[in-house]
Amino acid sequence: MFIDSHCHLDFPEFQSRLPEVLANMQEAKVSHALCVSVDLPDFPNVLKLANKHPNLFASVGVHPDYEDTPEPTLEFLVETAAKHSKIVAIGETGLDYYRMGDRSHDSMEWQRERFRTHIRAAIASKKPLIIHTRSASQDTIRILQEEGAQTIGGVMHCFTESYAVAKAAMDMGFFISFSGIVTFKSAKELQETCKQVPLDRMLIETDSPYLAPIPYRGKTNEPAWVANVGQFIAVLKGVPIEELAIQTSRNFYQCFQIDRKST
Repeated sequence: MFIDSHCHLDFPEFQSRLPEVLANMQEAKVSHALCVSVDLPDFPNVLKLANKHPNLFASVGVHPDYEDTPEPTLEFLVETAAKHSKIVAIGETGLDYYRMGDRSHDSMEWQRERFRTHIRAAIASKKPLIIHTRSASQDTIRILQEEGAQTIGGVMHCFTESYAVAKAAMDMGFFISFSGIVTFKSAKELQETCKQVPLDRMLIETDSPYLAPIPYRGKTNEPAWVANVGQFIAVLKGVPIEELAIQTSRNFYQCFQIDRKST
């Protein structure tokens, strides 16, 4: 059985077809999925999904790309994570300089401060981090190191960086998660990185509704298709698909500190 370690089932794309999406998961042998928070106004919907469905988990946090949104405080993140048993992580958080445009590096300090707040909340609540990094890997690794993120670990989600960045993250106890991007024909460098990441440090995800893997590219992604990501990586790494499914599922439970017997 596969596990989708990162999706957004609370997004509008799924509102009218959630029963179908969950049924598709079951048919594709995707046992669980982690619904990831991106802002505070929509967080209640994420939590509601996790509480309603036994095979769904939730996180709490604010995405670095959401600038005009309520800012999370350390107290809120820690208290919320402690209050709800289905919340297994803090995030997604991190840095995203991709849309910085003509703005200076200094102008993104708000992102870096938000990132630090999430790391401190993760350490205080003993919940792992879900890290988003885009065009900002150097600052991302630096801040993780400065804040002592190695004491809690987590996952570098939807990974698209070099193996050097992956190695720096793994040295701090982080897992590396690959999405449908790794299946794209244009993703040769990422595929080489994927080959180098040990299977026992790897997660798989959809980031749905985005980034549908081949052969569904361009369509609305969904958790069932994490099986396609897993199948591609198994071939890429030359391992049986059953081994990849078992190991990445085991990694999921380890990363998010979930008692497998309770799920």
